[in-house]
Amino acid sequence: MSLIVQNNFQGAAFFNSTNRFTGSMFSTFDDIDTYFHLKKANTELVEENALLRNLLESSYIIEGPTYELYSKDSLYSYIGAKVISNSVNKRKNYLMLDKGSKHGIKKEMGVVSPTGVVGTVIGVSENYSTVMSVLHINNKVSARISKNRHIGSITWNGKNYREGLLTDIPTHVNLFKGDTIITSGNSYVFPEGIVIGTVNEYLSEPGDKFNTAITGFSVDYNNLFYVYVIINLKKEEQGQLDAIINNEE
Repeated sequence: MSLIVQNNFQGAAFFNSTNRFTGSMFSTFDDIDTYFHLKKANTELVEENALLRNLLESSYIIEGPTYELYSKDSLYSYIGAKVISNSVNKRKNYLMLDKGSKHGIKKEMGVVSPTGVVGTVIGVSENYSTVMSVLHINNKVSARISKNRHIGSITWNGKNYREGLLTDIPTHVNLFKGDTIITSGNSYVFPEGIVIGTVNEYLSEPGDKFNTAITGFSVDYNNLFYVYVIINLKKEEQGQLDAIINNEE
């Protein structure tokens, strides 16, 4: 091999052949990687369709190049987007999506994945949007205990990205490991019934007015590929009514 490389003509041929081989090899690896990502994406879409059919009696319709999902009887529509950057190892974590204002996305829209709540849109450009992740120490999601419909809040303490803390639970409410926590619907951001996680441990202190529970997130935030941005179709109308109430106060 040394003699071949030392010869100028044969050396050039050798390196050209090597480049073709390595280029072909990397191309093959890229094709394989793309294939498995596509398989994962298709699986998520199937799971999402099943979830939507379970949540609503009416069927959702796919329309247009933005993959907008909507129901005629729904308060919400959903726009599919790809996650192009994401973090889970900071105290304040964000995502960036490949959809922006020209696709109908605005600030304060909720973001979900096929397996649960992801975060809230906080910044929008023409083609991209920034999302405050559930894994952000300043984020708080209005939550509900699925089995008894009691209200609480989900926060994150900046440590384990697979666990959050359910707070503001009345002391008379009993929780057990495995109980499901969902969105409450008491906001303009998320519809009621989207899964947040399940209880891992119930924390009760004598004398406290409210208890807490360590909750395992249903979403693996380190493995997000496609998400859905939620558009509240009646947000303006709801906001007008809230304004009347606030003015009376």
